[in-house]
Amino acid sequence: MKQRTMPSLLLAAALALSACGGGGGGGTSAATDAPVGEPQRGGELTVLEDAAFSGSWPTGLDPASNTTGGANIAMMQAIYGGLFLLKADDDGSNARVEPNQAESAELSEDGLTLTVTLREGIQFSDGTPLDAEAVKFNWERALAAPCSCKPAWQLAEDPIEVIDPLTISISFTRPNGAVMASFPSANVNWIASPTALQEMGEDAFKITPVGAGPFTVVENQLSSVLKLERNESYFKEGLPYLDKLTFQSIGGDQPAYQALQAGQAQAYEGMNTTPLVEQAQNNSQLQVTIQAATSPYVVQLNTKTGPFDDPRAREAIYRATDFDAINEGIFGGNYEVSQGFTAPGGKFYALEVGGYPEYDVDRAKELVQELGGLTVRLGTISNYVATQINTALQTQWQEAGIEVTIEDYQLSGLVEQFNSGQWQAMLQTAGAWDPAAGVGVGFRFASTSPFSGVVDPELDTLLNDAAATLDEDERAGLYTQAAEHIAENFYAPFGLAFAPANVAVEGVHGPGLTTRIPAILVNSGIIWDEVWREQG
Repeated sequence: MKQRTMPSLLLAAALALSACGGGGGGGTSAATDAPVGEPQRGGELTVLEDAAFSGSWPTGLDPASNTTGGANIAMMQAIYGGLFLLKADDDGSNARVEPNQAESAELSEDGLTLTVTLREGIQFSDGTPLDAEAVKFNWERALAAPCSCKPAWQLAEDPIEVIDPLTISISFTRPNGAVMASFPSANVNWIASPTALQEMGEDAFKITPVGAGPFTVVENQLSSVLKLERNESYFKEGLPYLDKLTFQSIGGDQPAYQALQAGQAQAYEGMNTTPLVEQAQNNSQLQVTIQAATSPYVVQLNTKTGPFDDPRAREAIYRATDFDAINEGIFGGNYEVSQGFTAPGGKFYALEVGGYPEYDVDRAKELVQELGGLTVRLGTISNYVATQINTALQTQWQEAGIEVTIEDYQLSGLVEQFNSGQWQAMLQTAGAWDPAAGVGVGFRFASTSPFSGVVDPELDTLLNDAAATLDEDERAGLYTQAAEHIAENFYAPFGLAFAPANVAVEGVHGPGLTTRIPAILVNSGIIWDEVWREQG
């Protein structure tokens, strides 16, 4: 196994998505080093979202029907708030799930029942109560929904029970050690007004949804612009700080950077173009906050169809892939290279995986010859880092005699490719703060997931047992076994551990925007009710 050197303190702490040789201020620009005063109330904020990912919401913002909900966490939290939120200290450490609209949660000793107590007096913006009956209504819709952001819970028969007006429980057929970690990125976390939904109908509601979050919807042009204003009946006194919050879809990092410089927006979520990150870090008018990575890139191989139903073809890909060279040659060594589905910002991180196949181009050539040739379609989502990696992979694989065509997709097109089942190889991110939550390991490797290329009952058992286990040390051991099993069967080579940067103009502050919160999926979860802007 190749020896790996530890990155600098900056990279170890934040997995900097900073540019080659650039960066400073512990992953943020110097603008964030100045003392921050008391939060001020008022003002407006326009936040840019990349049209290829978080700036796409083609099916609306109803938690039960938003098929891209995992990408739209920023908007969903702004409208609905959330029963629970992932929070962290300002440097990204001590990450934990905290109650928000919920007051508390208790998992039974056998791990089979979660009981949630809600805060008293919370109302939706239409004046109706956010109570246990409203949560039950939402959970039933959310768990039956087509959204990929619904949690993968194994539910008991008639699992949801209203215990009293503020208390609700949900029961599982197996222990659920990751249940709390599931909430911040899942549609069960976002509670919609049942009254508004029933009065408006689903088609109208998905355009102008009603929640109990810090902001209410004023205008929603799908995958274009979402205009919000302060929820005057919000349950937290004095919050939110902002009067208005607008999300604007934009066609990538370069136009977003130009819009920030021109004063057309005040924040951009998810910058990943490394030269632009360096420029922003050196711009005294901007603050750059690079979140701790939880999602390493992975080359998913579709073992359900040719050519990767043959393990020799899969091994050839492993042997022809050198992510260390890609890291050094394109990104100046600024990333950690992972051998599994965890990353330093998340739980259960391990730098190396036992038995991981080493780069060996001669062995790759031998395998290609045995196969009588190997032709591969390699796709990815359309963003800077992913397309740069795909181009490098194409070059490496061609050196081993593999014929490669590369394609990139917007999010909706990418989903269509997975749903078709005809894809061959996809460069994606694989992982979450907890491997059993969100777009975690099961999302990419479980037999039942539409976004998996693997059907392996033994791997399913390892992942299911890890998710079910209540003891954290035991869970870590099971995930180690799962990573080794993936490597042994050549299911998918892992690569650069990735986290994007959030960029804000000087004078804007807020947790997850100008402080570090580990990425829930790809982007971090910004706590919108605490975001504020200096006035005057």
